[in-house]
Amino acid sequence: MKVLVVEDNAALLESIKQILADEYEVDAADNGDDGLFMAQQNIYDVILLDVMLPGMDGFEIVQRMRKEKINTSVLFLTAKDGLEDRVRGLEMGGDDYLVKPFQAPELKARIRALLRRSGILSLEANITYRGIELRGKERDILVDGDSIKLTMKQYELLEYLIQNKGKILTREQIFDRIWGFDSDTTIAIVEVFVHHLRKKLEPYQYHKDIQTVRGVGYMLNQA
Repeated sequence: MKVLVVEDNAALLESIKQILADEYEVDAADNGDDGLFMAQQNIYDVILLDVMLPGMDGFEIVQRMRKEKINTSVLFLTAKDGLEDRVRGLEMGGDDYLVKPFQAPELKARIRALLRRSGILSLEANITYRGIELRGKERDILVDGDSIKLTMKQYELLEYLIQNKGKILTREQIFDRIWGFDSDTTIAIVEVFVHHLRKKLEPYQYHKDIQTVRGVGYMLNQA
């Protein structure tokens, strides 16, 4: 799963990245403008958002996100412990609030709670779609009870489609999510991997569930 951290304190930003690196893929921004741009790609499962930032602040970022119908869960990070600030952040569209300084176990617990609330993470850390089960901790996949082999990128692609079943994902979103902004490959790789994934699912007839939205991207049918 993919997390965006927007924090201007370099030491804290590096600390958060290290805390989360064993469980999540972490992208980072140290100012409000870059943070908003990255959030607008709508490829993250959770965003950790400092309130006080250079440029636009965290409140304005989440306000812009919600106005643009980007519903990614947002955990505000702030040194302010006042009730007024907490209420303001939640009313603007934030999902939770964590006051600095905080301990690593609490940060991880808050993130897991947001992922469960949004339906991305089950209590068992597994996700299912019809007869498909992805076992997140082991990166195993069962299809109608059979264990099948997927490459890491194929697994991540299927996971992303299942997490967003019933939603259209653009090629750009898929590319940024699976390969990342800094990848040296091209967006054409998305079509190649969708083709390969369909081939792996074809013996079980699930390949038909991955719909091509012409000129836009792909969508996994609702289960």
